[in-house]
Amino acid sequence: MFLHLRDRTGLVQLAFNPDWTPGPVVEQLGDLNPEDVIAVGGRVEMRPADAVNPDMETGRVEVRVEAMERVSEAAPLPILVAIPPDEELPSEELRLRHRVLDLRRPEMQRNFRIRHLAANSARRALADDGFLEIETPFLTRRTPEGARDYLVPSRIHPGEFYALPQSPLLYKQLLMVAGFDRYFQIARCLRDEDLRADRQPEFTQIDVEMAFVDEDDVFAAAERMLARVLSEAVGIDLGGPVPRMTHADALEHYGTDKPDLRIPWRLEDFTDALSGLGFGIIDGVRDAGGRVRGFRVPGGAEISRSRLDSASATAQANGAKGALWLKRSETGWSGPPARFLEGEPGDRLAAAHGIEPGDLALMVAGPDSETSPSLDALRRSIAADEGAVEEGLRWTWITDFPLFEADPDTGMAVASHHPFTMPDVTEPERLLSDPFSVGSRAYDLVLNGTELCSGSIRCHRPDLQRAILKVLGMGEDEIESRFGFLLESFRYGVPPHGGFAMGFDRLVAMLVGTTSIREVIAFPKTTAARGLLEGAPSPLAADELIELGLSLR
Repeated sequence: MFLHLRDRTGLVQLAFNPDWTPGPVVEQLGDLNPEDVIAVGGRVEMRPADAVNPDMETGRVEVRVEAMERVSEAAPLPILVAIPPDEELPSEELRLRHRVLDLRRPEMQRNFRIRHLAANSARRALADDGFLEIETPFLTRRTPEGARDYLVPSRIHPGEFYALPQSPLLYKQLLMVAGFDRYFQIARCLRDEDLRADRQPEFTQIDVEMAFVDEDDVFAAAERMLARVLSEAVGIDLGGPVPRMTHADALEHYGTDKPDLRIPWRLEDFTDALSGLGFGIIDGVRDAGGRVRGFRVPGGAEISRSRLDSASATAQANGAKGALWLKRSETGWSGPPARFLEGEPGDRLAAAHGIEPGDLALMVAGPDSETSPSLDALRRSIAADEGAVEEGLRWTWITDFPLFEADPDTGMAVASHHPFTMPDVTEPERLLSDPFSVGSRAYDLVLNGTELCSGSIRCHRPDLQRAILKVLGMGEDEIESRFGFLLESFRYGVPPHGGFAMGFDRLVAMLVGTTSIREVIAFPKTTAARGLLEGAPSPLAADELIELGLSLR
């Protein structure tokens, strides 16, 4: 008789035979349950030639059991651990509720082995590059970083609250002022925000800061670290230096500051080729200051009309009024604008945009603020449907972000990255008088359409920092109350500095080939921010609330 014994390193076959196994041990076999914990003693022997299992890493050997003890007994399993490849996984709710069983699956064990290797590689790479690992506080004060803080009531100081850190940003700037010119930390961060597959209330980032640097220095340090992580964790070569793209070019050619470069299609401006032909929609958009932009799908003329209707719905769901399409065949054009393209206008359009017979052009008309998000969504969805997403990892740095963006509801200025980014101007007056014209020295690292890393050269000038905070609506009293400790430290000599924060969970998820960071976090929360295994969050008793100086409303 045979059993498979599993531990963290894999499987081995146990062989039981009266020739070498005592009778009482054989009698125990019928009582064993899946996932029982056992201890065995015996000899490791080569399997007979006809019993070798080439699909099993230990398939050439077996353990001939001479003694066995059941250490603990497993109850009937609510979910299976050994799931055949052709069977679906249990629901995610069941997996999270019984996470200790889910984590036993070989796929999950592999995920966390790669996570461990990636963390160790990053730590060694940065240490070898001269960085010091320094921990920063978990109980801190609120800072404006784009999401809600998790707050911790103080029992000792009733009515006052700590905030859990959204990131160590201000502390790592203070470390630069303190003379630690190269800092890093594999840091836990907490944000009270709506969740998606790539977000969790608590997450991990590789946090790095450097003094006396510019963008080239930061990019080089990040790429050296990434090259080592990829090589040692999953055996992938980063290749040469990561290419760069400005924020303006990313929006123009891809409709997003997180372009998926595995898709070869780029956005083009069709306005000139389609204007003045009598097609009212396009002429109206042009006259209102908008544009007609889109992309060519080689061979896309085979896409069905129902799929094109679905594409229009996708455009509408992402802020546009709909999508236009044109197909070119050997005999002419089809699609809503087709009747305006007979003869020379159609030839001009085809020549200007390289549209060959059999191709599809998919377009959206309107102001760029409407068309860019919808074109990004269309480009991704059509490419996925058509199998046009290439294999591999495609990286790019996005640079030259604006310093401020307009809040869509109020029109007020909000920080594009965060308020501590160095502007590309040196006069505080320019910041205050025309904030939306000011650029920043911020940058993102994008991998396969996902923002993996964000950073900037920091604002180390107190006069510029005060001006930025004023543009965000803060008065002098609020600036002093919230950030006086940072500005005070700058009075005593502050080096120029910059850095980055790389989403470690996202990086590992992409390395193991999953779209959800819950697959690489041992005990994640649901999209409702609940821990199903441990039952968090949970209510407090009345006396516990009173001790904290709190009452429920």
